[in-house]
Amino acid sequence: MHATGAVSHGDPIAPVILGVTSILLFAVIGRVFARRLGQPTVLGELLMGILLGNIAWILGVDLIAVLREGPRVFELVNQVLAGAPIADVAIGIFGPVKGPELVEIIRGPAGGEVMQVAHTVDVFSRYGVIFLLFMVGLETNLDEMRSVGGDSVRVAIIGVVLPVGMGFVAAELLRPDLSVNSKAFVAATLAATSIGISAEVLRETGRSASREGRIILGAAVIDDILGLVILAVVSGIVVSGSVHAAEIVTMIAVSGLFLAAAISLGPAIVRFAARIMRNLDVVEAKMFTSYLFVMVLAWSANLVGLATIVGAFAAGLVLSDSQFDEYGNGQKTLTIRDLIMPLEVVLVPIFFILMGIQVKLETFMSWPIVVLAGGLLVAAVIGKLASGLGARIPADKLVVGIGMLPRGEVGLVFAAIGRTLGVLDDAMFSAIVLMVIVTTLIAPPWLEHVIQAQKAREHAEGVID
Repeated sequence: MHATGAVSHGDPIAPVILGVTSILLFAVIGRVFARRLGQPTVLGELLMGILLGNIAWILGVDLIAVLREGPRVFELVNQVLAGAPIADVAIGIFGPVKGPELVEIIRGPAGGEVMQVAHTVDVFSRYGVIFLLFMVGLETNLDEMRSVGGDSVRVAIIGVVLPVGMGFVAAELLRPDLSVNSKAFVAATLAATSIGISAEVLRETGRSASREGRIILGAAVIDDILGLVILAVVSGIVVSGSVHAAEIVTMIAVSGLFLAAAISLGPAIVRFAARIMRNLDVVEAKMFTSYLFVMVLAWSANLVGLATIVGAFAAGLVLSDSQFDEYGNGQKTLTIRDLIMPLEVVLVPIFFILMGIQVKLETFMSWPIVVLAGGLLVAAVIGKLASGLGARIPADKLVVGIGMLPRGEVGLVFAAIGRTLGVLDDAMFSAIVLMVIVTTLIAPPWLEHVIQAQKAREHAEGVID
């Protein structure tokens, strides 16, 4: 294989600039095509990542070969730095075929540059996930969450319990060789619902304020919180290496206490920080306070055994522009969302395209893996469609069920964490990403079609009346 950027550079950071910018450029191309085709941008970035990852791998691009292996490459580097022989470690982690190939890349003339770029892309993508979940939390109104009716709660519970249960059964039947931890993580990825995709379709069809729209959005919010708790529990079990009931209860308690503490104590902490920064400009105070608060909560979540995205989501729930009112003097200023969005816009696409790069299409050359992907997709679709049964008449249960269908970015975050923890192999990861792609692709046009049909029926009934 050959490396890109094997030429000597005067500035050691130049290869990193070129590599990261190239990755972002491909993400932008994917986003532009998705917008032109009327599809969610996450889908365009993901598909572009899949194309880039597999075509560049076939062409022998060293950087892509390293990025395709995900965090396990950095595990290899860590063990080598600790004194372990690189050849033995590589074979132990990647096998007798892939291991020597990676050793050749790392030991090659451009190995240092390739690893430097790969590590930077990985770090940027992790920041992207943190800001992604922070923005989801920022757009979530706690008061509105408390006011949603029983319909949203029932839809959310069914939309989590059923897909998780069906996902575990599918993994048990189709991959009995997997550990319990791996099956649990596969099941957890099926719980997610993408708020952003459903919200955008409802907005474009003018149904955001309809009964179905309110149920979907309320249930999606609750769904994400339940999903994050499940993710925290499963991640804790994986890290601890056991599945004892006491540890599950402890993890649920820790998750609940962490979120409760963040929501109850967070506003006071933010206001205190804002007062400390009162000599700064309001934009500076908002930016510094928000950024530091997100990072501290993300680190704190990791400290207590939770995923960093749990802390980022909690930070989004807590932060509010009203906490900086004393700065404004009645004048309109930039919101927290306005200030953080540039970071999200740049970093999140890197995460999505990296997830696409790590989808190895050659894994689908095996019929059992294709069957596995199909089984997960069936579980994912049926589980979410059935959640519509939780909505009471006069709500359209099918509209609600389809609205809960897309996994989008949340499902990818779950899969990425499972890969990082080592519980999802290449086949499982690719199968999950395929499930995310299909559910994200079919939900918008299907939901729009059903809503338009509903509007036509309402119009016909109005004419008859």
